Amino acid sequence: MPEITVKVKHQGKVYDVEIDTDSTGEELKMQLYSLTNVEPQNQKVLAKKMIKDDTLLSSLGLKQGSLVTLMGTPSADIVMDLPKERMKFTEDMTEAELAQQDGAVPAGLQNLGNTCYANATLQTLRSIPELQEELIGYKPRITPSGPSASSLFSPDQLAQHGIGGLGGGNDLTSSLSDLYKQMGTTQQGFPPMMFLTTLRNKFPQFAEKAKSGHGFAQQDAEEVWSQLVQTLHDSLKAPDGEDSPQFKSWVDKYMGGKYEITTTCDDAPEEETTTTTETFHDLKCNIKGDTNHLQDGMRIALNEKLEKTSPTLNREAVYTRTSRISRLPKHLPVHMIRFFWRRDTQKKAKILRKVTFQHEIDVTEFCTDELKKKLVPVRDRIREVRKEVEDVERAKKRQKRMKADAEVEAANEGKVRADEPMQKLKDKEAEREKAKGGAAEAKKDEDTAMAGTEEKFKTDAELEKERADKVLSMQKDVLEAVHEDLKKDPTANQTGLYELRAVVTHQGSSADSGHYTAYVKKTAAPGKSEDGKWWWFNDDKVQEVDSEKIETLAGGGETHSALILLYRAVDLPVIEQSNGSKA
Repeated sequence: MPEITVKVKHQGKVYDVEIDTDSTGEELKMQLYSLTNVEPQNQKVLAKKMIKDDTLLSSLGLKQGSLVTLMGTPSADIVMDLPKERMKFTEDMTEAELAQQDGAVPAGLQNLGNTCYANATLQTLRSIPELQEELIGYKPRITPSGPSASSLFSPDQLAQHGIGGLGGGNDLTSSLSDLYKQMGTTQQGFPPMMFLTTLRNKFPQFAEKAKSGHGFAQQDAEEVWSQLVQTLHDSLKAPDGEDSPQFKSWVDKYMGGKYEITTTCDDAPEEETTTTTETFHDLKCNIKGDTNHLQDGMRIALNEKLEKTSPTLNREAVYTRTSRISRLPKHLPVHMIRFFWRRDTQKKAKILRKVTFQHEIDVTEFCTDELKKKLVPVRDRIREVRKEVEDVERAKKRQKRMKADAEVEAANEGKVRADEPMQKLKDKEAEREKAKGGAAEAKKDEDTAMAGTEEKFKTDAELEKERADKVLSMQKDVLEAVHEDLKKDPTANQTGLYELRAVVTHQGSSADSGHYTAYVKKTAAPGKSEDGKWWWFNDDKVQEVDSEKIETLAGGGETHSALILLYRAVDLPVIEQSNGSKA
C-alpha cells in the first residue's frame, strides 16, 4: 500500500501523520480523532478541497509533506470524559502488547542442544491456567550457596537475550516463573537458558554430556515432568496459618488424586486383605502386546500382579494389587509407559505399538464404589444435556433446510424442467392436484368447525424459547445432582469426565534419541467459544493444526506418538442469572 507522511495543522499545532493513499476520508478522520480527540462528525478536513467520508485520498494528489488543515473542537462531554488510553493501532504496539492480544501466536522455545524434551514439557505445563496464576504470586526463596546459576551460560550470552537478572539460583520454581513471564511478552522463539541452568544445577542427571563429547545428552520428557511436578509440590505450599489444611500444596490441590489400594494373596485367599491409601499426581497406561486403547492400559496399571513374601505361607507368593480412585484431580496427566530398559543394548527402547486415546475419557470405572455413586448421576445428566443440545441443533438445521426447500419448491411451482422424465412430471402434477383437493377439503372442514378449535402453530421464536428453557432446566438438574461432599472440593473433578488439553509426543525408537514436541489446545477469549484448533510447539516453531491431527498421535511406528496426555476435568454447566452473575 502506498504510504506517505503529511503535515496536519490543527489549532496552532502541526502533526506528522502517516497515511495510506488507498484509504478513504473516513479512515483519515479516525486517525485524526486518535491524535486530537476531535470526533469525526465535528471535523472539517481540507486538502485543496473538503475531504468527505467517501473521498478517496488517492484523488487528492497528496505528496510527501503536503499540508492538511483540520478544523473543529471536541464535544464538551468527550472533553470531560476522555478515555484513559488512546486507541492503539497494531503497528504502534510493542512486542509484549502484541503477544497478549486475543489470538496471538504463543511463544516457542529455542532448542539449545538436545533440549526438545524440556521444551515440550514446559509448553504442556504452561497450558494449566491455575499454575500460571500461582506462579505470578510466587516469592523466590533466598538463593542457596552452591554453583552459580549462570555457570553453564556466560553473562554475555544471558545479557544478549535480556535475561541476565532472572533466576533464583537453585530455586527451580522461581526460574519457571521467570521463564513463563518472559514467554508472555514475545511471539518469538525464546531461549530458556536460565531455566535449563537451574534445572541442571538442581538435578545433575540433566547435565549429562552427549557421548559425542559435544553439548548435552538427550533426556526423557517423562523424567523432567516428574521432577518439575515434585519441585512444584515442594515449593508451592499451602498458605501458612491454616488449621489442618486439606491440601499440602498447589499440586495436591489441582493435580493430586487419591487411591484406595487393596492387596490380596492369590496363593492364600484366606490371608487377610490389606487396605492402604496413597496420593498420586498422574495415572499410568501400561502397554502390553494386546493393548489397543488408552483405558486398556490404565486398567492394567490399576490391577497389578506382584510377588512378595507371604507371612502365612512363609515363601514368595503372588499378590493382586488393586487400586481404585477416591479423589479425582482437576488436571490429570496420563503417562503412556512406552520406554523400557534393554539389557542387550544398554539403553531405553520404545514400545512402538499403536494405542488409541480419546479427546474425552470417562474414568468412573476406575473409582471406588463410594466415589462412583457420587459421580455417575452428574455424568449421566451431563450426557443428557449434551444430547438435548445436539438434538436442538439438528432440529434447527432441519428446519432451515425444509424452509429453503419450500422456498425453492414455491419458486419452481408450475415450471417444467426439460430434462425431467414425462412420468415424473405426471407424478408431480398428480401430487399437486391431490394437495389442492386436500387443502379444499380442509378448508371446508375448517369452515364448519366450532369456534376456538382451530389448530395454532408455534412461531420459530416460541420453539426456540421452549428448547432453551428445556436445556436450562436440564442444566439445573445437573447442578442439583452434585453430591454435597463434591461441592466442598471444587478443585476436584465433579463429573467423572475429562477432556484432552495437551499432549507431549516423541518421534523415534529410543528415549536417548529422537525428537519431542507438544500439542496444546487453543483457549478462547472470555465470552467466546473454542474453535477446536490446536497449537503445535516444535521447539521455536509454532503452528496451528486441526483436531484431526491429534488422532494421528496414537503411535504404531517411529513417527510422533503420544507420551504424556494432559486431561482437564469437564466442568459443570454455568448458568447465567437474571442479574448477570453466574451460578
